[in-house]
Amino acid sequence: MQHLTASQLKHLRSKLEEQLQSLQQKDQENDSYGVDESMRDQTGELSLIDNHPGDVATDLYNREVDLLLQNHDDHLMELIRDALERMDQGTYGICPICNRPIPYERLEAVPMTEYCVEDNPKHHVSDYRPVEEYFLMPPFGRTSLDERDDQNGFDGEDAWQAVENFGTSNTPAYAEDNDVHSYNDMEIEASEELEGCVEPMEAFVATDMYGNLIDIVRNHQYRKYMDLGEGIDMYQLAEEEEDEEDFLL
Repeated sequence: MQHLTASQLKHLRSKLEEQLQSLQQKDQENDSYGVDESMRDQTGELSLIDNHPGDVATDLYNREVDLLLQNHDDHLMELIRDALERMDQGTYGICPICNRPIPYERLEAVPMTEYCVEDNPKHHVSDYRPVEEYFLMPPFGRTSLDERDDQNGFDGEDAWQAVENFGTSNTPAYAEDNDVHSYNDMEIEASEELEGCVEPMEAFVATDMYGNLIDIVRNHQYRKYMDLGEGIDMYQLAEEEEDEEDFLL
């Protein structure tokens, strides 16, 4: 604390003690937001067991708000007490990470702070992710077959796309891609996938129950398949035969 003068320390200690006293007085006056009372006493019900959760939804919400406010006040009081303890130990105003003095201007604005601006933990985004995300990787978890070379069937992603066609409550802000600004572009890979078939040729090749070629439907997928140079000689030959028959007719 050598970079802080005695008057500065006295001023900061006074601010911390005033904040602590204010929080303690508020906690006493509002009876700790009523969290010491049970919901049964607050609602006037003899028992909440026989009530549907929706019947006490407002009371439950207010209870959660009270708990959050009380936890916030308790956390602030703990930070203030820690700061006063650091003053008594002579370590106040020194960042424990870089061991550099914390500027007085920062201490004046946030007297209970323990860190400098650069090493403030709130500035570092945590890499921690819920364990459920590891279990569900890749997307759609164990029901996704896209990463398997030996599977091309109807998987979890296809099931979601089928349901998604009926609409969801999601907005473009929740889309999988970053540059989605329209509800029409929110489907997961739907624009590039074929409906009802696995391979592109299945969209235009008609066969019997034994797999024998019966007809070729010259639709959009067929034209695209041929333009890419992927057409098999059999398909090309069938097209020429159809053109000849149309000419003769």
